[in-house]
Amino acid sequence: MRLGTVDGRASLLGGSGSADVARASGGRFGPDPLSVFEQWDRFRDWASDRDPETGARPDPARLGPPVPAPRQVFAIGLNYKAHAAEAGYDTTGIPQVFTKFPSCLAGPVGTVRAQSPRLDWEVELVVAVGRRAESVAEERGWDHVAGLTVGQDLSARDVQLAGAAPQWSLGKSFPGFGPTGPWLVDPADLDDPDDLAIECSVNGEVMQQARTSQLIWSVPQLIARLSSVCPLLPGDLIFTGTPAGVGNRREPPKYLQPGDRLVSRIGGIGELVTDVVAP
Repeated sequence: MRLGTVDGRASLLGGSGSADVARASGGRFGPDPLSVFEQWDRFRDWASDRDPETGARPDPARLGPPVPAPRQVFAIGLNYKAHAAEAGYDTTGIPQVFTKFPSCLAGPVGTVRAQSPRLDWEVELVVAVGRRAESVAEERGWDHVAGLTVGQDLSARDVQLAGAAPQWSLGKSFPGFGPTGPWLVDPADLDDPDDLAIECSVNGEVMQQARTSQLIWSVPQLIARLSSVCPLLPGDLIFTGTPAGVGNRREPPKYLQPGDRLVSRIGGIGELVTDVVAP
């Protein structure tokens, strides 16, 4: 099952077509994607028997973020050993958690303004929560996941690192700094949701390449850790961290410029295409 948004409406997406959820369900489920997550178990049962090819395949530009208005967006820093090493941080202890404010979210095909001379890329596996999670044991973590998607944690490094202490959330939350998509994929539809190929390229040159099995804190471990502090709500997103190869750790540093094309891919899920334009 692949769930996305077409013109802001919850839609099932197939290989060559799509099905509007509200119309196909006769109003049983509404067009608002968040309302689908509030009834996730019932929706998943219903969607498993639906034909997503009833409508025409939409133009990719009509696809929005699969979860356009989550109540909470969690993000994990330094969650691949090689990235933590290139950044010069110790990875022991607990996950490093910050947030990207939901207004930064964007769809899988679009533009982002170069709001910073130090605009950096960070491809990430993004988790969408399907069931409320509170004090969830690690072994039950996957039970609370609705789907997986591709994300970019775009970062204005000058804003992020300004001041005596880093301002991670603000530096990562300009408009368009959270492309996600192209849709959510049910983990059950993947051969191994714990081991997916992940990469991003700039103008065709691969900058990051890894596998999600290299995460220090796995998806179930992140669900357990986060839910031990605050409830995870249906539709919440978790950006799980980025591999090595970000621009500000290169010698010399390399940043995104107007005219650059950023492509982010995760095997079994899909890709994002983000064009950088002038501020």
